[in-house]
Amino acid sequence: MNKSELRVTPWSHAEPPTESAIRRMFDAERLRPYAWSNGPGDVYSAHHHAYHKVIYVVAGSITFGLPDEGRQVTLNTGDRLDLPADVVHDAVVGPQGVVCLEAHH
Repeated sequence: MNKSELRVTPWSHAEPPTESAIRRMFDAERLRPYAWSNGPGDVYSAHHHAYHKVIYVVAGSITFGLPDEGRQVTLNTGDRLDLPADVVHDAVVGPQGVVCLEAHH
């Protein structure tokens, strides 16, 4: 995955996207996730990380902005975001808040 190749993968499994189902997805990749959450409308200003992030939305929604590319991607329950290291992004939490599981490569 190139630096700018952010990838969103919608949930496509037969079982619903519960926290336990999502944790099994992380386990299959030998990733150790941690949980975080935010309230409706919370905002993260533009920043980047030195590591590749994998995020699954357990509940709610969040929109990630990619200011360098002039686009946005919205994740809903069950969606996965692969965010390569050093990609500048911001985020706005959806109207019901968001609960995520996140791990790093």
